[in-house]
Amino acid sequence: MALDGGLGEPRTDLVVDVAIVGAGPAGLFAAFQCGMLRLRCVLIDALGETGGQCTALYPEKPIYDIPAHPGIEAGALIAQLERQLAPFDVPRLLGRRVEALSGRRGAFRLRTDRGDGVAARAVLIAAGAGAFGPNRPPLDGLDAFETGGAVQYFVRSREAFRGRSVAIAGGGDSAVDWALSLREVARRVWLVHRRPRFRAAPDSLARLEAAAARGEIELVVPYQLHGLHGGNGILSGVSVSTLDGAVRMLDADRLLPFFGLSTDLGPIATWGMQTGLHGLIPVTPSTLETTLPGVFAIGDVASYPGKLKLILQGFSEAAMAAHAIHAVARPDEALRFEHSTSRGLPV
Repeated sequence: MALDGGLGEPRTDLVVDVAIVGAGPAGLFAAFQCGMLRLRCVLIDALGETGGQCTALYPEKPIYDIPAHPGIEAGALIAQLERQLAPFDVPRLLGRRVEALSGRRGAFRLRTDRGDGVAARAVLIAAGAGAFGPNRPPLDGLDAFETGGAVQYFVRSREAFRGRSVAIAGGGDSAVDWALSLREVARRVWLVHRRPRFRAAPDSLARLEAAAARGEIELVVPYQLHGLHGGNGILSGVSVSTLDGAVRMLDADRLLPFFGLSTDLGPIATWGMQTGLHGLIPVTPSTLETTLPGVFAIGDVASYPGKLKLILQGFSEAAMAAHAIHAVARPDEALRFEHSTSRGLPV
């Protein structure tokens, strides 16, 4: 029953219990949870493959807070989620963006930009923070170095940086994690940040300090990006400066600026539900339902007091939302909670 995600004619008039908008880790696990409750669903995503940012931006990035996995690469996590979901043969509409939502709780209709029509009793938004792109540093000549591959915003393969001299700019988890990872393959790694303190997980910071003490990573603080040097798309150096104007040159041939992502909910923002700052969608914590009855949201896009932007919290929200959605999709059918060990997979 799986649908081609971008080849051939688009499938129309698909009838399901739940339309899941977003096929990242939270969306994939939500589809599994719906399957466990015998709810039919479809996965819709603007990208041409499942996995969201884990696949598109950093498939080799290690993730350390997934239960039962001391460490797992993002791409491997998506592969395992796909393997878990496989028994339910969930259809996918990939390379599509939901352009319109109409109807009401229990009877929605969605239309994609390729003309696909989906009838669903409930809608689950698992779209991260919507469409995403990198925040680019305001540097002269940046475009040419981006085109030549000397400036990159995502790491899809560590091997591409083997033997390279890499300047990484940023102070968050992505900057710290990639500095730690690329030090194993790069000839040299600088980590540039405008403040001496980094905003990363405590364990990562401890490992960073140890790596810096061993000379495996050079911390360039407090500095910020100042200029790019080279020609014809070939980077020969990155200049950095202090707030006082002191300039230093790094002999880097690759620059990785990690200044976060700019995000956009797109048409989702017009569906009539309440939205908050940065495109976040407020939800009821116990059900994950938005202010639009029958529409739910999980993962990074969902907002409520105490929210943690962790994949594992998205997994928890997926399970809670699936159970709440069951009452919408099957209002006349009682749901008795059972553990998966005693129930097994639905047949």
